[in-house]
Amino acid sequence: MDECIFCQIVAGKRPARILYTDELATAFADIHPVAPVHVLIVPKRHIVSVNELTPGDEALVGHLFTVARQIAEQTGIQQSGYRLIINTGPDSGQAIFHLHLHVIGGRRMRFPMG
Repeated sequence: MDECIFCQIVAGKRPARILYTDELATAFADIHPVAPVHVLIVPKRHIVSVNELTPGDEALVGHLFTVARQIAEQTGIQQSGYRLIINTGPDSGQAIFHLHLHVIGGRRMRFPMG
């Protein structure tokens, strides 16, 4: 989708600080971080949200979580802890309608959320 900002980043048409990329996913720094480490992991294929996932996407979803673990290692937050978030739909706070997994850490997280 040409108008999707995440698709543009994946295609190299929009700048981003890329931390990881492979044939299935790309991870890049969030431009509005809420913590010292805030990375977004997106599938290269445009998927609007969790609601569009099919049983055939199980391996892709598992891969996104494997990349999250790698990002936690790479950014030095694996041992101290981190939060993984997927927002789905407008009421959740999803602002970019391309499935993405937030990796957030580098400080103690607050709870409750929302």
